Amino acid sequence: MEMPGRNATVMIVDDESNSLRMLTTALENAAISVLVATSGKAAIELLNHILPDLIIMDAVMPGMDGFETTERIKQNPRFASIPVIFMTGLTESEHVVEAFEVGGVDYVRKPVDLTELLARVRSHMANGRAVHASMASLDATGRLMMATDARGHLLWCTPGAEQAIVELAPEWQRDDDGVLPAELRDAVMRLLATHSGVGSMVRVPFRQGSGTLEVALVARYRENEALIRLHEVNPEQDVAKLRDRQQLTQREAEVLLWVSYGKSSSDISDLLDISRNRGRFPCAMRRRA
Repeated sequence: MEMPGRNATVMIVDDESNSLRMLTTALENAAISVLVATSGKAAIELLNHILPDLIIMDAVMPGMDGFETTERIKQNPRFASIPVIFMTGLTESEHVVEAFEVGGVDYVRKPVDLTELLARVRSHMANGRAVHASMASLDATGRLMMATDARGHLLWCTPGAEQAIVELAPEWQRDDDGVLPAELRDAVMRLLATHSGVGSMVRVPFRQGSGTLEVALVARYRENEALIRLHEVNPEQDVAKLRDRQQLTQREAEVLLWVSYGKSSSDISDLLDISRNRGRFPCAMRRRA
């Protein structure tokens, strides 16, 4: 996928030629590059080649209208973070509500006030860039993070999270519909249930091996999106790494591992079946501490 030059880029999706000319002129006079699509289908096809900073979407178009087009765009993890501003001549409040429900960030009424539109465009482009910067930071730190909508569909994820999902379900491929493996989607839906709060966690066992994938709810943002943290827990593999890298005995590595997982000394004693009469930690571990 290509990013157009250094200038900000806006895609206008509208089937009215007069409206397209007016908006294109106004944006280009403000030093903003413009992409044009005259239908919802054309907009989605164009997004496969060029990624704009923002989309201005006409609500009423023949065939696939602006609401359906935006819903499809937001279902695709590659496009989900692009801000969409609706243009609408519709006056009923339910149309405004629908614009937000399908993923729009704002709307302007026709006839469009160009000064107001430009102000909204600049504001939402700045917010969109902040989101992209945050995602890039997460990618750089190797965090296993992903975002889903209220239906458990993937909106975006970091490379580390994508790798963890593949390890959970080797046949899974990140597709345009954002469909997660069934067991992971079920875990996300349990977290998003009304009784589950921030910090709630569900464990999903890997299909192969002894590890589990911890799925934790980090935050809810906007009305229908959630930030999810993944954490791979594979005691056998991690113990082997600790033992070899730190030159520990098997038991020392096991104790250190469970300490790193946040377990208390009594929990570790139970997990490793260490006699309380002999003390909770091996002597070698006490000496190293």
